[in-house]
Amino acid sequence: MIIITGAAGFIGSCMVQKLNDEGFYDLIVVDDFSNAEKHRNLEGKRFSAKIHRDEFVQWLRENHRFAEFVFHIGARTDTTEFDVELFNRMNLNYSKEVWKVCVEFGLPLVYASSAATYGNGEHGYDDDERLLDRLIPLNPYGYSKHDFDKWAVNEERKPYFWAGLKFFNVYGPNEYHKHRMASVVFHAYNQIQATGKVKLFRSHRNDYEDGMQLRDFIYVKDVVDVCYFLMHHRKNCGIYNLGTGKARPFVDLVNAIFRTLNLPSNIEFIDTPIDIRDTYQYFTQAKMDKLCSIGYPKPFYSLEDGVADYVQNYLLQNRCH
Repeated sequence: MIIITGAAGFIGSCMVQKLNDEGFYDLIVVDDFSNAEKHRNLEGKRFSAKIHRDEFVQWLRENHRFAEFVFHIGARTDTTEFDVELFNRMNLNYSKEVWKVCVEFGLPLVYASSAATYGNGEHGYDDDERLLDRLIPLNPYGYSKHDFDKWAVNEERKPYFWAGLKFFNVYGPNEYHKHRMASVVFHAYNQIQATGKVKLFRSHRNDYEDGMQLRDFIYVKDVVDVCYFLMHHRKNCGIYNLGTGKARPFVDLVNAIFRTLNLPSNIEFIDTPIDIRDTYQYFTQAKMDKLCSIGYPKPFYSLEDGVADYVQNYLLQNRCH
């Protein structure tokens, strides 16, 4: 059986669908399942059991002999939350427990890290583990992911195969429940449907024009394809960036949505909210050489193709993946 934590969430539920599409049905889905809004993400998917996240580590100790692989994707991902203890408990310490039980019973592990670990990017976006100590995240969420990456790399006892994936700006179906933390694609689409225009954050730096802030946007289908590849690869342990390697401005993303909807572009610029202005990233771009070097074979969706698929096949049809 294959285990997916965060399975009712955005990326986790898409991972369940990917495994189903590849013929894997003996899945254990782990989450807290208390948010009824997320139940849609698991509708129609095949799996063997639901396990509450608070019971998971003990459950795995009792059922490890049936387990084949662990995808630890669940986490608290709110970048506007500043309760450090909350992140320590739900992200850092919980991930340590998952890691330790995988070590104890010889289980391979892929876990979700984040591009938030890179902070402002002043030291670049290189996933060379020797550079970890240079990184300065901008918020408690980023620190919780960064602290676990450092702990994992330095931990003496490791799973026989493990990989940490630094997700960049992931967008795609099944993110509707994330509200403020959902992707710009999701918010822009809904703004267009409601008002015919999109509001983007104004630049508060002289070196960037409004809407030309750059992000590495990656479609969720590419994310789960990489996870699936690593499930079979099971060598070359380490931390890997997971973006496209091509930074694109927000105006390109929004224009792609307007084109998909056959509408003229209509963009209004607004001030970046005060509570995130000081921690707002103006540029992210994954250095992808490391993943390519271990033989990952598939090209990533272009921004235009990913947006078109998301809008046409999911948002317009109000359906999950």
